[in-house]
Amino acid sequence: WAIIQPLFSMVVFTIVFGNLAKVSSDGVPYAIFSYAGLVPWTYFSSALTDSTNSLVNASSMITKVYFPRLVLPIAPVFGKLIDFGIAMVILAGFMLYFQIAPTIWALFIPYLILLMILSAAGIGMWLTAMAVQYRDIRYAMSLVVTLLMYAAPVVYPASSLPQNWRAVYSINPMVGVIEGFRASLLGTTAMPWDFILIGTVSALVFFFSGLVYFRRMEKIFADVV
Repeated sequence: WAIIQPLFSMVVFTIVFGNLAKVSSDGVPYAIFSYAGLVPWTYFSSALTDSTNSLVNASSMITKVYFPRLVLPIAPVFGKLIDFGIAMVILAGFMLYFQIAPTIWALFIPYLILLMILSAAGIGMWLTAMAVQYRDIRYAMSLVVTLLMYAAPVVYPASSLPQNWRAVYSINPMVGVIEGFRASLLGTTAMPWDFILIGTVSALVFFFSGLVYFRRMEKIFADVV
């Protein structure tokens, strides 16, 4: 699935958005444009979904054994990095095929990965703590993830948005991550430092507020779950 999911999504997006809708791809083939966005997005969406469901899925263990509850939502965030690494290898293959060389800003990729991890962990801690009390959250995750995807530049470039919306748009930390991946690896645009800066602040807010909320709710998990 680490290979099939982003690869099949790329094929569908290329046919629908690249060939039929003629969505801009910032001067590179739409196939690699969409795949470069899907690599970080697939990691984020799968880590977020598994993190949100982690406490409810482990309800029998929570009520019987004591262990740091924070392990449950954090484990998928790091576990999905294996799938992410495989997807990055496939992306490197696409870059060779399309003869696209990374820019010097590819050295900045580790920071974008850290930003991606913080975002998934922070939002995941919020949602998994809420899902213990509000069980409908886990059933709504597929819709939430889909809406979040279209609120990020996965199938379209951020350059298509009006300039006055850039600050609001980049509150979603995955905007800076995805655009940063494309800019550094494909050279589609200049590095989106404004997106990355605002996204960094947003990711840190999500992470630390999620950690505080999770800790506050932790004492009632065993009773509610």
